[in-house]
Amino acid sequence: MAHFKRNSLVVALFLLGTAFFANAEEQSRYELDLATDIPLTLSAAGIFGMGTWLYHDMDTPDHVRSQDHLLPWDKPVAGRYSETADRMSDIGALLAVAPFTIGAISWNQGASSGSEFATFSLMFVQAIAIGNGINLAVRSMEIWPRPYMYAESGDGKEKAEKAKAEAYGSFFSGHATAAFTVATFTDQWFRSAYPNSPYQGIVRASAYSLAGLESALRVAAGKHYVSDVVVGALVGTGVSIGILEMHRKRNDKFSLGVGPGVAYITLRI
Repeated sequence: MAHFKRNSLVVALFLLGTAFFANAEEQSRYELDLATDIPLTLSAAGIFGMGTWLYHDMDTPDHVRSQDHLLPWDKPVAGRYSETADRMSDIGALLAVAPFTIGAISWNQGASSGSEFATFSLMFVQAIAIGNGINLAVRSMEIWPRPYMYAESGDGKEKAEKAKAEAYGSFFSGHATAAFTVATFTDQWFRSAYPNSPYQGIVRASAYSLAGLESALRVAAGKHYVSDVVVGALVGTGVSIGILEMHRKRNDKFSLGVGPGVAYITLRI
């Protein structure tokens, strides 16, 4: 685990350096800043590291918490388990390459630059690390167990009997968090590389639909409740938007002001 954390940090810092020193023309609507990205990258690594440590330090409770602790709309899912849906949801992890694929294609076509590729790559790493670090930390609190832990027969019961400590922390879904992080970056990377493309709506709809499908499969598999995937989607999307906004280019020549009964725009030449 220590090697993984160290290697992740090295990759992130390498991308940071590449973005700053690339010679290609900058076309992205986003940019990096040393004063922001060095502490942000280190903080992201720290959040992920802390979440991972808490997650692996989870204890196995003496008993499964009563279903009374579940929210009303989550109770119908209790006891569900589907190995097929579980396996299908794991295949969704392959979608993580989607943002990088768009970046590589646009770079190859000349629609974007190496600097833009490095910028988006680092932002994506930051968002994934922060979102999943938060997820692992919250799951370590063991708010409620996975749905299959309530199975009374079949494969679900067998799986529950072999469950480890992580099965007692279902809230909230790491798959949904990652899926909506991927969807947000796929959408924004495409929009930045192809600002005039008529396919922007199709790419956005496809990206978020696949993220929604991934989340639905986690519920169908009995790995998570509806609340788990909804919160995961909100965290993944929220963290991603936050990271993107922190890096969005600002036009300092213009400023908007609002006062009592008046609104104004100033232009600095």
